[in-house]
Amino acid sequence: MTPAARLQAVIDLLTEIDATPRPADAVMSAYFRARRFIGAKDRSAVAETAYAILRRHARLSWWLEKEGHETGPRARVIANAILAEGKRAATVDELFSGGKFAPAALEPDEKKLIHALDTHTLEHPAMPECVRVECPPWAEQPMRGALGDRFEREMTALLDAAPLDLRINPVKANRESAKKALEKAGIAAEDTQWSPLGLRVKGRPALAATDAFKNGLVEIQDEGSQLVAFAVSPKPGHQVVDFCAGAGGKTLAMAALMNNKGRVVACDVLDKRLKRAAERFRRAGLHNIEAHPLTSERDPWVKRHKRKFDRVLVDAPCSGTGTWRRNPDSRWRQLGPGLEQLLPLQANILDSAARLVKPGGRLVYATCSLLAEENENQVAAFLETHPDFTVKPVAEVWAEENHGTPPAEGPYLRLMPAKHDTDGFFAAVLERKGEDEASA
Repeated sequence: MTPAARLQAVIDLLTEIDATPRPADAVMSAYFRARRFIGAKDRSAVAETAYAILRRHARLSWWLEKEGHETGPRARVIANAILAEGKRAATVDELFSGGKFAPAALEPDEKKLIHALDTHTLEHPAMPECVRVECPPWAEQPMRGALGDRFEREMTALLDAAPLDLRINPVKANRESAKKALEKAGIAAEDTQWSPLGLRVKGRPALAATDAFKNGLVEIQDEGSQLVAFAVSPKPGHQVVDFCAGAGGKTLAMAALMNNKGRVVACDVLDKRLKRAAERFRRAGLHNIEAHPLTSERDPWVKRHKRKFDRVLVDAPCSGTGTWRRNPDSRWRQLGPGLEQLLPLQANILDSAARLVKPGGRLVYATCSLLAEENENQVAAFLETHPDFTVKPVAEVWAEENHGTPPAEGPYLRLMPAKHDTDGFFAAVLERKGEDEASA
């Protein structure tokens, strides 16, 4: 593809993302599947530019509005070429030639725009801080409340693309054997800082084509997500529930930590997601997992299995503010419930899932959010109405497994992109009192 053709592909892709109520990565996958004639290098270049523009949404829109211009996909591509990529107005004019596969020629108002933006950069002294760090208005107050004087630092870190982390499957490999298998495919990896089973890969290799991935030696999983599974601390022989299993990433991690012994029940209200996760379970060689779809968080199955499980993980649906590095479009597009709907849902899920925990067992509440409303505040509200549960500090959980010092703040696991170089995660370990304690 010519540079002009790539630009037109970016415009087409952003137009589809704007018009489709699905996450950007899913729209991109469908877009390229329907255009298999686009080669791997061109796909990578188009996707990289599209993601970059999504990451710069507020700043590009601010400039366009400043110049009195609309903020659609074509305008953002034009502004990005000058402000972020450093192209001169004349070069952009040439790229928008109207030729075969190239974008249509610039309209008079677009010609005016490129000359107004010429030689400028993305940042501007008059730009408000929340625009500069790409914080949407709905999240500014709760983010400032949660991050305090780290607001700008952490929000700036969320502008970067997320690294590619892998989790070693201890049933099939260790760090050294996994690294050797990846090296055979020309992929360099280094140990992660916090997770003893984590590897961080350099670049964006075609991992799914490697034997290491196909044979289940490694799985793609952010280091922070891996640490949530460690916070659950499941033991071989345990009975475990992943109450909101989704695509099964943490289910896999917990089942592997149990060395295929005991049972992990993967639950979710979306049956299709559980069915898709089944292939991941098979590839990993894990046969201690069973899937159980739920009709809702109050499914009768929960009542029938009251107090029967050693560990219950509630990876609750949340705002996803901690994953903005990898899902930049989710800042601006509400594809699921808003915060006002999520908060009561989280509380209800936590209350229902708590019924599954046996005396002496543990309930782990986790989110990929940075907001206190979804994290510490939810735990505090739960403890007020469930006096038979107490917080078990994450440091004590880590000590049980000789994992060293956890990246915790107080009793909770609280991960942040700038501070820990992971996605944003929160986890609280809540232990149900034993029968002797409860009756005391």
